[in-house]
Amino acid sequence: ILDSNNIRVFDNKFKLEKCLKIATLFLEDAAASKAETFVNRAAFLLSSYQDDRGLQLLYKSCYARILDAKCKFLEAALRYYEISNFQLVDQAAKSGGGGSSDSDSSALIDSVVCIILASVGPQRSRVLATLYKDERCIKLGGSVYPILQKVYMERILKPKEVQEFSKLLKPHQKTMLEHSVIEHNLQSASRLYKNISFEELGRMLGIDSLRAEKIASRMISEGRMGGSIDQVDGFIYFSHDQSWDYQIRNLCQDVNSILDTMETKGYVVAEH
Repeated sequence: ILDSNNIRVFDNKFKLEKCLKIATLFLEDAAASKAETFVNRAAFLLSSYQDDRGLQLLYKSCYARILDAKCKFLEAALRYYEISNFQLVDQAAKSGGGGSSDSDSSALIDSVVCIILASVGPQRSRVLATLYKDERCIKLGGSVYPILQKVYMERILKPKEVQEFSKLLKPHQKTMLEHSVIEHNLQSASRLYKNISFEELGRMLGIDSLRAEKIASRMISEGRMGGSIDQVDGFIYFSHDQSWDYQIRNLCQDVNSILDTMETKGYVVAEH
């Protein structure tokens, strides 16, 4: 029915609905590459139906799930968060007020999971800050908010916490969990130490010293962590004189920490 040579004529809305339906079925069958083909076709038709929020939501959902399946976790986190806000508007319109639905919470959880799995860097830090300050995240059940808080505050994740977090993950996400946790804990260590030997760093991360050195070297070369490596002595020296993005992030963390302390002491913090 999507073949241009087909004699029967179907309107664009019908074609759009079928493209998204086929994409959804492929995603349920873990065939993200095939689903992407039909989502791309749907994108050409979607502009004519901007007012159809049902089709808009279905397209956004398919696209986010494709990014997630391809392990593009930063982009997926942003898309899932967009979906949660999209659903929040619809929910408010239906109920005449606030409140979040189960589907809204599901998209928010997916966003948190993906941003925790995303590669360490300034963009990840910005999205973490956005989610951490979103009041809806505080209400998420289980280990979702506690681990979001620890990752945002750049605290080292313990094995028990990682194990609890892994219960939220889909099969393809679990394959990336160890790498994501190692990168996060390495970044956290850079906030605690001025320098550390690779032998000690490896013990802290639960990996051998050679692997610790390779991961640290890559993060430094990609500009995702400040520091230098002394291969002769087997040490890494962390540098905190980093990019403007890092300085802004650290300033925002300090301000957020002050505001959180004021709120716990009963002060009223005005929102702008």
